[in-house]
Amino acid sequence: MIVVTTDEVPGHRVTNVFGLVQGSSVRARHIGKDILAYFKNLTGGEIREYTKLLAESREQCLDRMREEAARYGANAIVGARFSSTDISDGASELLVYGTAVTIERI
Repeated sequence: MIVVTTDEVPGHRVTNVFGLVQGSSVRARHIGKDILAYFKNLTGGEIREYTKLLAESREQCLDRMREEAARYGANAIVGARFSSTDISDGASELLVYGTAVTIERI
């Protein structure tokens, strides 16, 4: 399934619009990773534990959004966007949303 942040897919035309689809994931921090992140903050550099956690969350959200679009019969999602929100201390939601469409080559 094609997922783009643009409103159109170059070389294709939209033949059907199904509407909004989304995928989300709420993740809590892990005390062990927080301790490692604390020490990394002292020395500087990338906090790989958080980078990995966020990458996994993004992929899970995208998979859920694609699954929802596929249930409609869509073969593409246009206008995809990511958003994040703090749910509570130590827990955040990552959300991806877009418009499920059917496209065909021009």
